[in-house]
Amino acid sequence: MSAAEPGARIVVAGSLNADLTIYCERLPLPGETLHGTGFAVNPGGKSANQAVAAARLGGRVTLVGAVGSDPNGDMLVASTAGTGVDVSHVRRVPEPTGVAVISVEDSGENSIIISAGANGTLGPGAMDPALFDGAGVVCLCLEVPLETVLAAAQAGHDAGATVLLNLSPYAPVGDALAHLTDVLLVNAHEASAFLGGLDMPSADAPLPEWLAAAGAFAGRGLTKVLVTLGSAGSVVLDADNTAEPVVRIAPTKVDAVDTTGAGDAFTGAVAARLAAGDALADAARYASVAAALAATRKGTQTAYPSATEVEAAITE
Repeated sequence: MSAAEPGARIVVAGSLNADLTIYCERLPLPGETLHGTGFAVNPGGKSANQAVAAARLGGRVTLVGAVGSDPNGDMLVASTAGTGVDVSHVRRVPEPTGVAVISVEDSGENSIIISAGANGTLGPGAMDPALFDGAGVVCLCLEVPLETVLAAAQAGHDAGATVLLNLSPYAPVGDALAHLTDVLLVNAHEASAFLGGLDMPSADAPLPEWLAAAGAFAGRGLTKVLVTLGSAGSVVLDADNTAEPVVRIAPTKVDAVDTTGAGDAFTGAVAARLAAGDALADAARYASVAAALAATRKGTQTAYPSATEVEAAITE
């Protein structure tokens, strides 16, 4: 992976969802009904979230996706375009716009169920190689068909872009996609599943344990991996950096209100900084602050910070 030219374009290919969010004191147990404390319909979807997060942080972003010809689709296209994202490659299809049903408890923790809707119609044919010309970073997740993700990764690779794959929601991926991925972004559960059940070390585990994890990823063809560990921060594994192959990123401490979409804020921030020419560890440090700030506000895209806010928090 070579550093992107500063200011390089970011192509985000994937999902757009309407987030139907209900707030409650705690998440319900199986079979239990609780009274909620509030409800909101907001723009979401992992790819739309990541595109907005990157754009708010100064990235030049093109979003490729699909929505229905319905009010939710109208909302998503308008809100995403309103942050400066190029939405000219978001298709309108007969299927309803994808939705996510989200419960958020007072601690900020959440549970999410998604219905793909229009996202499921986004096929490999939508990944026109011309869309990727001049891209510095291609940002992908798994809320659209896997063959579409593979086509986007191939187009990004062929264009010389850095392919950033957020392996969420988790699904098994073959060697073809792994080998096209320049940077893999996973949480500890996704990392373990990807590596066949190998448990990830704790944030403060001895260096040899993280080096062993890096070796396991390298065995799948991945030399640059960013493992997020929630409130414990994150770890950058970079086998190409012989001087510092493991970098621990300390968490940014905040009082969380709603963690929905914080992971997407992190991913979008990483994409924005890689497109700006940052090294992976520097991008991860910046993203830690951006994601933490996002968790201090309700909602997803509406909670994402600007570059000015992130830079102010970094200098505090």
